Amino acid sequence: MPEKSPEHGTAHEVSLPSEVKLLQEVTPPFFPEGGSGMTILVQWPPGHPGLPPHRHSGPSFGYVMQGAVRFELEGEPERVVETGGTFWEPGGDVIHYQDGNALPDAPTKFLVTMLCAPGQPMLTLVDEEELEERAHLRAPRPSEG
Repeated sequence: MPEKSPEHGTAHEVSLPSEVKLLQEVTPPFFPEGGSGMTILVQWPPGHPGLPPHRHSGPSFGYVMQGAVRFELEGEPERVVETGGTFWEPGGDVIHYQDGNALPDAPTKFLVTMLCAPGQPMLTLVDEEELEERAHLRAPRPSEG
């Protein structure tokens, strides 16, 4: 996309009306032709641990609609994303360790839009052997100090 004139800003700037709020802006990795996209709604009951460690074939973008998500990607510290917060992950080789409900007494609901690489599943579970091989890539856990 060509750069716009200074009075209109650069190609990366967008003027939104006051009714529209930008929640997240990221530059995902290149996505090949033939991929697909999907949007899912996840509703975890109180204290639900979420999915076991897994990876996505392409980038994913999420928005927490209700509650709080315990979110952890390989190489990043665990964090809690609360209602109105966003998250994203690059997909590919990166392990997604946690996506569970961080609240013990309330449900959590979040929306995720995922881009899937051609011919690849949206989600692949990671086995114990690979988790052990890649343990050195995981950020220290809060309980580990």
